[in-house]
Amino acid sequence: MIKVLRNLVFHNWFRLTRGATLGVRILAIDQARRVCLVRHTYIEGWHLPGGGVERGEHTLEAAIKEVGEEAGLIVAPENMSLVSIHTNFAAFKGDHVLLYRAHAWGESPTDRAHEIAEHGFFPIDDLPEGTTRATRQRLAEADGSPISLTW
Repeated sequence: MIKVLRNLVFHNWFRLTRGATLGVRILAIDQARRVCLVRHTYIEGWHLPGGGVERGEHTLEAAIKEVGEEAGLIVAPENMSLVSIHTNFAAFKGDHVLLYRAHAWGESPTDRAHEIAEHGFFPIDDLPEGTTRATRQRLAEADGSPISLTW
């Protein structure tokens, strides 16, 4: 409970102290057409791994760091590509999200970030209950649907 409260306070403070926020999410689909998803301790649903970009941090570095911390995937910069840029104004009027795709990775057996309750690879055509609308939309876009400007 304390972790959930701390995370909520942190996220709200982060948004209040900045005019705009920038986040990254990572799309990692393996050869068996399974997608990497995470379930956080502080928000409902299954999401693509990702997080906020810190001041002075490049978005690619943030994406590599977040997918490592949240899902244990080790991705080299040359194995990442920027897919799309979205706004998430429903959550915060200045929020932007960059979607990167990991094309190849290794896996680390280290512990995941404390805010991750579960993570794993799931078949794209059999996603876990609670997979978010935005996650489903990004997967549809990766399969050829038009890219939406909103997250």
